Amino acid sequence: MKEIVLKTPEEIAKMRHSGALLAKVFAMLDGVIREGITTMEINDRTEAFIVDELKSRPASKGQYDFPYVLNTSIDEVICHGMPSASKILRSGMIVNVDITLENGGFIADSSKMYAIGQIAPVAKRLVNNVYEAMWQGIRAVKPGATLGDIGHAIQRHAEQAGYSVVREYCGHGIGRNMHEGPAVLHYGQPGSGTVLQEGMVFTIEPMINQGDHRIKLKKDGWTVVTRDKKLSAQWEHTVAVTASGVEILTLRDEERQAGYTDRYSITTGSSA
Repeated sequence: MKEIVLKTPEEIAKMRHSGALLAKVFAMLDGVIREGITTMEINDRTEAFIVDELKSRPASKGQYDFPYVLNTSIDEVICHGMPSASKILRSGMIVNVDITLENGGFIADSSKMYAIGQIAPVAKRLVNNVYEAMWQGIRAVKPGATLGDIGHAIQRHAEQAGYSVVREYCGHGIGRNMHEGPAVLHYGQPGSGTVLQEGMVFTIEPMINQGDHRIKLKKDGWTVVTRDKKLSAQWEHTVAVTASGVEILTLRDEERQAGYTDRYSITTGSSA
């Protein structure tokens, strides 16, 4: 089990900065990801932007010998989809883009779903429900809550919508290292697991399947797909446990404009 490293206010400030830079990467990609682009083009544009424009490091590249700066997981791919010059985005696809960025010694991690052209209503419903499941988990974060509270909130929302939660992959602590403790499961029982305390920083990144929760690892050793070949979706944010609740360190501008906030309080669950 990896060690849980509590962050000081100064360290969280640095992680907040990394998270803001990562949000800028997604803002750039919003004008790039479209029908006809290859996933390798997305990878290359992202690497150039992180290195040249943001003067930062794409933290995924070289991690566990992974050769790219991001994952592009399309349709039935649950996670770790590898960019390819031959994989062209077509209308009707859904794609998760998962990116990490290191600046000033601290790493931020986030992912976003993109709909390519016109997608089917069932795909849109899945994408929207997984997004809300992530937020249900985020709003459960506060000092004194447990990891089981987060997992339960996500699982309840997903299963009530008729979906299943992937068991094999989870959120994780993050800071100077991409993967620290704790492991943040996206299913669980209320009141179970590690008790949250101020200074914890971790990702919440539910992977939710349209059909069965079972997975299959492809021969490349990275790409994980649904065993029944039905759709999967994922969203991710990096969050910090604060004295008054939770802060979302990777919140994007379009989320603020939509009424989401970067802080939620213990008492009301509304913006602090």
